[in-house]
Amino acid sequence: MLRGHRDLKVYQLADKLAMEIFHLSKAFPRDQIRRSSRSVAANIAEGFRKRRYPNMLISKLTDCDAEGTETQVWIDFAFDCGYLSRENHQHLTSGYEEVGRMLSGMMANPDKFSPSS
Repeated sequence: MLRGHRDLKVYQLADKLAMEIFHLSKAFPRDQIRRSSRSVAANIAEGFRKRRYPNMLISKLTDCDAEGTETQVWIDFAFDCGYLSRENHQHLTSGYEEVGRMLSGMMANPDKFSPSS
C-alpha cells in the first residue's frame, strides 16, 4: 500500500539519481543539471499529492518526464565536455531511461495511484 510519494519506486530512483548527479557535478561549472534532476523527484511528489485528480497527476508526470529528458541532455553535455566518465554517463542515462518508462506506465494507468485504490 502506498502511504506517500517516498513509497514509489520511480521517486526512489529519481531521488537516487539526483543525489548521484549532485555529487558528480560538484566540479562542474554552474548549469542546469542539478536543477532539472531535482525537479524530476519534486514533480513526482507534487503529482502524487494531486493523484485524486487523474488529469493533474498526468500533468505533473508529464513535467517529470520533460525534466528527466532535459537532465539527459545535460548528462550528454557533461560527458561531451569531459566532466563525466563513460561509465557514469551510461549509468545515469540508463537510470533516466528507466525513470521515463516508469513515468509512462504511471501516465497510462493514473487510476492505479488513486487514493481510493
